[in-house]
Amino acid sequence: MSQQGVTPRSKDYSKWYTDVVLKSELADYAPVRGCMIIKPYGYELWENVKSGLDTRFKATGHQNAYFPLFIPMSFLKKEAEHVEGFSPELAVVTIGGGEELEEPLVVRPTSETVIGHAFSQWIQSYRDLPLLINQWANVVRWEMRTRLFLRTTEFLWQEGHTAHETYEEAQEETLRMLDIYEDFAVNDAAIPVIKGRKSSQEKFAGADTSYTIEGMMGNKWALQMGTSHNLGQNFAKAFDIKYLDKNNEQQFCWTTSWGVSTRMVGAIIMAHGDDKGLRMPPRIAPIQVVLVPIFKTEEEKAKVMDAVARVADSLLAVRIRLHVDDREELTPGFKFNDWEMRGVPLRMEIGPKDVANGTVALARRDIPGKEDKQIVPQEGIIPTIMRVLNDIQHGMLRQARSFRDENLHEVKDYEEFKKVIDDGWALIWHCGTAECEKRIQEDTKASSRCFPLDLNDDKESKKAKCAVCGKPAEGKAYFGRAY
Repeated sequence: MSQQGVTPRSKDYSKWYTDVVLKSELADYAPVRGCMIIKPYGYELWENVKSGLDTRFKATGHQNAYFPLFIPMSFLKKEAEHVEGFSPELAVVTIGGGEELEEPLVVRPTSETVIGHAFSQWIQSYRDLPLLINQWANVVRWEMRTRLFLRTTEFLWQEGHTAHETYEEAQEETLRMLDIYEDFAVNDAAIPVIKGRKSSQEKFAGADTSYTIEGMMGNKWALQMGTSHNLGQNFAKAFDIKYLDKNNEQQFCWTTSWGVSTRMVGAIIMAHGDDKGLRMPPRIAPIQVVLVPIFKTEEEKAKVMDAVARVADSLLAVRIRLHVDDREELTPGFKFNDWEMRGVPLRMEIGPKDVANGTVALARRDIPGKEDKQIVPQEGIIPTIMRVLNDIQHGMLRQARSFRDENLHEVKDYEEFKKVIDDGWALIWHCGTAECEKRIQEDTKASSRCFPLDLNDDKESKKAKCAVCGKPAEGKAYFGRAY
């Protein structure tokens, strides 16, 4: 049975998603259409995402900075493909202080332009390179169809921007950051992803090449969870980002940009959630362990709460994210359902029998339908909890990987493609053209996800034909319904 008030996934996946976001108190709707209020529980989850990524960024030499929210319209117009790509989504300020502005200001949709301007001021010599910058910020894109966390008018993200001496160094940076995104998705968020190159139609506006990590959600749709772009010299030439090389000659820099947003929260919800609500991987869960005291009389309460305090102190001492649910106006059953909805990985219960026996009851959130509780000694509880949390983390990744792999299909021709595309993702030889992608979209509502990096062999590709049009293939590409 599903948690009361939550639409079963099998009945209406979209409604299930919204129910879970609202009832687990991750977010709420804002007064402005398409915007959201991130509530404390949801923001703490985002902070854990930030922490996991930020640690990785700094370990690879990147530094955090902050750039203005407002960007002169003329900046966007300097890179033709960039402004064309973003024009439909721009929010533009024309009045400030009660007067019409001399130049309209764009509310930041992304920061390549303003950061490119700054880089042109900061970089003079090859000694200034590489310049590795990241910022955590909000951006605004005027979306027509919005959904909490997945696609909102305003959202939070990080955007990395770097400048390099050569194309090779820029390409190495682009793929390094893609690897970092994969590492976080797999090892922290417990979501297996496919790394790949975007088609020309799907790449970032203004990039030479765009790369992505694609995750499969619980309804078999794809979600683009992070992107990394080799911008070539496009923005360097537009913003005059030059350096004096070792031969004392002026050269244009090679730049990159890469980003992950609050969409990652939506990925965690959809990749792991079930009809009871959220299921959180322990490494990013706002609360890793909830401890529920159980008693009826005041005498039982005193003994139980004394044991609870001892166990809680030991867990907090090793920095396990613990919450003690000591709400007395609610029944234990209500609390159990409440914490299942919020996806807390591990529930601990201490009642009068546990006090007498020196035990604790453990209930895991990651195993659907498992009612059996594990009874463990209070003595030496820390290694036990660490082991269980680790088992949950790896178990959730195994479940997600198994689900994904069962729903990946390599097909031989377009007729087979159309038959399997509603049951997951289809891998086909693809010419990479807009015409074929448009035909697939019209026929099946599926879109190009990526040319997976580990499945494309140049020698094999030279002989292959596109499964849709029969022209020479650019490589193997995954297609699927997507958010």
